[in-house]
Amino acid sequence: MTTFALIQDSLPIMLWGAGMTVLVSGVAIILGMPLGLVLCFGVASPNRWISRISRIYQSVWRGTPILVQLLIIYYLLPLLGINVPPILAAILALTLNTIAFQAEIFRGGLQAIPPGQLEAARMVGIRKWAARYHILVPQILRLVIPSLVNETISILKNSSLVSVIAVTELMRVSQQIVATTYRPFEIYIAAAIIYIVINFLLSLAGRSAEWRLARGT
Repeated sequence: MTTFALIQDSLPIMLWGAGMTVLVSGVAIILGMPLGLVLCFGVASPNRWISRISRIYQSVWRGTPILVQLLIIYYLLPLLGINVPPILAAILALTLNTIAFQAEIFRGGLQAIPPGQLEAARMVGIRKWAARYHILVPQILRLVIPSLVNETISILKNSSLVSVIAVTELMRVSQQIVATTYRPFEIYIAAAIIYIVINFLLSLAGRSAEWRLARGT
C-alpha cells in the first residue's frame, strides 16, 4: 500500500480520534477556568490558611508529572467505590491539573491591575465578590489571553497521555493503526500534522479573541 493510500484510509478514524482529543482538552480547559479563578483569589487571599491551602494545591499539581496524575485518578476512583468511564477520569485529571496552572496565569493578570480599583468599588458599596466578577475578572481575562492559549495548547498536547488509560483519542488511534499496518513513520507524521493544525487554529482563535477584547467587542 502506498503512503497516500495508507493516509487516505486512516484519516477518517484519525480525525475521529482528533475530535476526542479536542473534546477532552476543551472540557478540561472550560471547567478549569472558573475554578482557576477561584484558586487565584484563594492564593491572593489575605487569609493565611486559605492562601496556604491554595498554594499547597498548586504545588502538588504543578510539581508532579501529568502521567502520574492520570494514573492516580484512574486507579484511585474505583478504590473509593466510584466507577467512571476512562474518558471521565481523563477529563477530571486534566481539569485538576489545569486549575493549578490557570490560577497562576490569572494571578499574573491580577497583579497587573491597580489594587485601588477594588478598594474604590468597596467604597461605593459593591461587595467583594461582585467587584471581582464585574471589575477584576474581565480585565484579568483580557490580560492573560495569550497565556491561556498557551495553556490550552499544552493541555491538548498532554492529552495524548490519556491513551494509557484506554481513552481512544488521536494518539491511541494512531497506535492501533500502527499495530495493524506496521507503518509507524507515516501514521505518526500524520498525527503530528493533525496536532499542528489544531494548535494553529487555537492560536488564531486566541489572537481573534485578544483583538476583539482590545477593541471592546
